[in-house]
Amino acid sequence: MSAMRHKSYAAHIEYDDEDGIFHGKIAGIDDVVSFHATNVGDLRAAFREAVADYMATCARIGKPPQKAFSG
Repeated sequence: MSAMRHKSYAAHIEYDDEDGIFHGKIAGIDDVVSFHATNVGDLRAAFREAVADYMATCARIGKPPQKAFSG
């Protein structure tokens, strides 16, 4: 299985067939960072934007961003 990755983060992706939308969240961290889109290209862009927003929010509040768990 391969995962969508950006920087040091991976995404957990699910598809909701009823709504026709992909839901994703950054995997391996305790903070909840989610995103969604109706197609894979937009999902990839939404994931990148979610990572950037997460890092910017952490910087703004003075909290180091969590690093993804490695195992």
